[in-house]
Amino acid sequence: MENLPDRPHPHAHLRASDTDRDQVVDVLRDALMSGRLSQDEHAERLEQTLQARTLGELEPITRDLVVPGQAQPAPLPVTQPSVSNSPVPIEEPADPSQSFDTMVAIFGGGERTGRWRVKRRTNAFAVFGGHDLDMTNAVFEGREVTIYAFAVFGGIDITVPEGVTVRNEGVGIFGGFGARGSDDPNPNAPTVVVKGLALFGGVGGQSSAKRHGKKNKGKGHHELH
Repeated sequence: MENLPDRPHPHAHLRASDTDRDQVVDVLRDALMSGRLSQDEHAERLEQTLQARTLGELEPITRDLVVPGQAQPAPLPVTQPSVSNSPVPIEEPADPSQSFDTMVAIFGGGERTGRWRVKRRTNAFAVFGGHDLDMTNAVFEGREVTIYAFAVFGGIDITVPEGVTVRNEGVGIFGGFGARGSDDPNPNAPTVVVKGLALFGGVGGQSSAKRHGKKNKGKGHHELH
């Protein structure tokens, strides 16, 4: 009896979404934690996942990790809520499939600050280095954006504007994983989902008021520069 079908993926030609890539990332993370993948294998497959553009390119990455017949999580429905009442500037991209960014810090550091654009998907890698993502004055390209943070003997710090909610979905192994959002979340403001892995490192953060002090409290996006 065949363990896996040999026929091509019926939708191999379709473009992969962020949700599709996130599902593969979750499988790889579980395989690393259970010992089915070494750290080098995990890093190699993770890079392949982030570079994949179609479902056909994603499917082989976890072919030997998924139990045959086990159902994969269904993609979450994508909604397009109104952003007119958001206290934080949101500008939908012309092509959502291209709204992604990758940052790499190896034995060094990187930062994003000022009026930069927070893509719907940002991949931040810190290996013996660090990243500082300060979104205080940033423009968001979606009501919900995802930061995939991968810190190995390094650190990633995330600062969000007041009113923004942060949802942690990452894992810390001999490290810490836990960014925090505003104490007074605004239902019309964006949500920042932080996923990934902290291995002998840390992923954390806070709201802009806690980082920058009282001078940022109560500011609206009309004061951005």
